[in-house]
Amino acid sequence: MRVVSLVPSLTEAIAVTAPGLLVGATDWCTHPAGLDVVRIGGTKNPDTGRILALAPDLVVANEEENRAPDLDALRAAGLRVLVTEVRSLEQAFAELDRVLVWGCGVRRPAWLDEAEAAWRALPAPDGRVRAVIPVWRRPWMVLGRDTFAGDLLARLGIDNAYADHAERYPRVPIGELASCGAELAVLPDEPYRFSADDGPEAFPGLRTALVSGRHLTWYGPSLSQAPAVIAEALRATCR
Repeated sequence: MRVVSLVPSLTEAIAVTAPGLLVGATDWCTHPAGLDVVRIGGTKNPDTGRILALAPDLVVANEEENRAPDLDALRAAGLRVLVTEVRSLEQAFAELDRVLVWGCGVRRPAWLDEAEAAWRALPAPDGRVRAVIPVWRRPWMVLGRDTFAGDLLARLGIDNAYADHAERYPRVPIGELASCGAELAVLPDEPYRFSADDGPEAFPGLRTALVSGRHLTWYGPSLSQAPAVIAEALRATCR
């Protein structure tokens, strides 16, 4: 079977589970390290001609990360396109099983069972902390309603200040973010690369936590380590 992945998370999941299936992936597919496949452009601007030339049996995509016109063009050319929707941890587990078992025709991997077990074993949080979770700046954008990363943080005791916003990734002026009643700013290094020198200075009145964007936003093998990795990043600021 020949598979093209348009989603970094799914690229890693497929490559780790069934090495050799992938023939193409996006420029943003950085895991696993050393992945040697044809690069077909970005998630938002894939080279559909290059994808067609690879003659894949399956293209895997995501409704949030990929654009409908690109996926429609691939379907119109006769390709089988599997589109995932991932807005919660449980949905991520279900979609990973669908992509790997039903889509790719491989045995359910042990790492997926381990990831589910790791999240089931997560103890109840000692308390709740209200937070803003920026994912971009210039302009500032934050997690809003119904997001995968927001669900993960909620399981770790973090209440998203914008969880009830009408939009999933609203643009919010920095002045409003700093005065919305949050106690904490959670700053991931994906998709915007927040760092100790780029982000915390915008929230002088709040505690800040720098977290791994891959463990917060990717749904794949990293989910096994995500509870411990994210909790450790939060621990110093959420006592």
